[in-house]
Amino acid sequence: MSTLRLVLGDQLSHNISSLQNCDKANDTVLMAEVLDEATYVKHHKKKIAFIFSAMRHFAAELKGNGYNVNYTKLDDSNNTNSFYSEVKRLAKQHKITKIIVTEPGEYRVLQDMQTWQQKLGIKVNIKPDKRFLSSHQEFADWADNRKALRMEYFYRQMRIKHNILMQGDKPEGGKWNYDSDNRNPPKQGLNIPKTYCNKPDDITQNVLDLVEAKFANHFGDLQPFNFAVNRSQALQALTKFIDERLKYFGTYQDAMIEDEPFMYHSHISFYLNCGLLEPLECIKAAEYAYYNGTAPLNAVEGFIRQILGWREYVRGIYWLKMPQYKQLNFFDAKRNLPQFYWDADTKLNCLKQCVNETKQNAYAHHIQRLMVLGNFALVAGIDPAQVNEWFMIVYADAYEWVELPNVHGMILFADGGYLASKPYAAGGAYINKMSNYCKNCEYSVTTKNGPKACPFNYLYWDFLSRNRDKLASNHRIGMMYKTYDRMSDDKKKAIAQDSQKFLKSIV
Repeated sequence: MSTLRLVLGDQLSHNISSLQNCDKANDTVLMAEVLDEATYVKHHKKKIAFIFSAMRHFAAELKGNGYNVNYTKLDDSNNTNSFYSEVKRLAKQHKITKIIVTEPGEYRVLQDMQTWQQKLGIKVNIKPDKRFLSSHQEFADWADNRKALRMEYFYRQMRIKHNILMQGDKPEGGKWNYDSDNRNPPKQGLNIPKTYCNKPDDITQNVLDLVEAKFANHFGDLQPFNFAVNRSQALQALTKFIDERLKYFGTYQDAMIEDEPFMYHSHISFYLNCGLLEPLECIKAAEYAYYNGTAPLNAVEGFIRQILGWREYVRGIYWLKMPQYKQLNFFDAKRNLPQFYWDADTKLNCLKQCVNETKQNAYAHHIQRLMVLGNFALVAGIDPAQVNEWFMIVYADAYEWVELPNVHGMILFADGGYLASKPYAAGGAYINKMSNYCKNCEYSVTTKNGPKACPFNYLYWDFLSRNRDKLASNHRIGMMYKTYDRMSDDKKKAIAQDSQKFLKSIV
């Protein structure tokens, strides 16, 4: 009996379930760079280069550990350019009688895999992905009979289950959540340590040449390329964050500064989401930093909540609610994504900064994504399908299981409040408070209406006005409608006219 074990580009973990109990003498491990996956959306050049380079390094490690690896490069002459056709080709070549794969991170890929057994006439075993800290069933059991699935309560359950930052049955420090301590705006004189940077080796350079040749028309800058591309380097990136930036991560996690794309953030989501790092090791490293006195509780708890709470939670939502979840459009938003999401050609400095940094780095931190890029898409009424596609394209850490709930639910409120308790809409004052972007903007953040006014100021109220029938009963924003109702008719008319004029200008 000969077994084919397929390892995908986001499954680069030596303990991945598809490799468990592998018979190295007889089993074949298949890894393949396929055009279908590189182009089903036109991924950022850096994203493609990162995944391909990490795959090639991982395949080399497997070979060094005695595995029989069949690796198909994108430009191999026999590459059939899809997972299914590559599996079919190798199954025939090696007379395979069984196929083992770990469940993929995207619903569309799982749907395809579930047809393979019938089409190939070969047993296909799709194993659960045990790298996550909550199973699909565990999340479904937690969600059962709940009217609202609030992350905070799931997070508490996960803290208890994994005994993270706990003193007996009580949370460390007496509180579960220190988010109220993590909202400081930036201040002058911050000395922000540089994030991890790695010099490309020969394997990576070959990939960079390939991407430049094959994907020249894709979005984003390919150079400079400084990603970690193997587990050893990813661990160095984690250690550098824990040692140098974690202590201020909590305090300034919502802050934004021009030309500081990484701030005090960990910049490890790439490595977590492709498997080079394990979630629990990252959590334990941060927890240890608190107990040895090198990082405060608000920073450590905030970082752990992103992984143990939010990351597990959005994955649970995704697999619980797909495929219907992707089709939801609570506000019936239909406007096309503006061109400046691609070329940064806008007078709005906050958007210009975030788009340019996204183009350069295939990365933006969570407040840039939520409260600038996402906030604009929300208040402007951009079509959720187009916004989701953009986020999938531009960020190197984006896979649908993590991207879709974050964008569809948290950013756009397209699910009507299933994930978030309110839309995260805001005017220019929030961006001004949490960044220095407004100082160099052609618009005035303190001006509410007219050609010099920050568009966020009137678009925010226009968003509330045009969606009143769907939001008026939301207790978290009811006060804002009382404020709107106290405005004069002339003020309301100015809001509507300014919004209409601006939105027409970005078509």
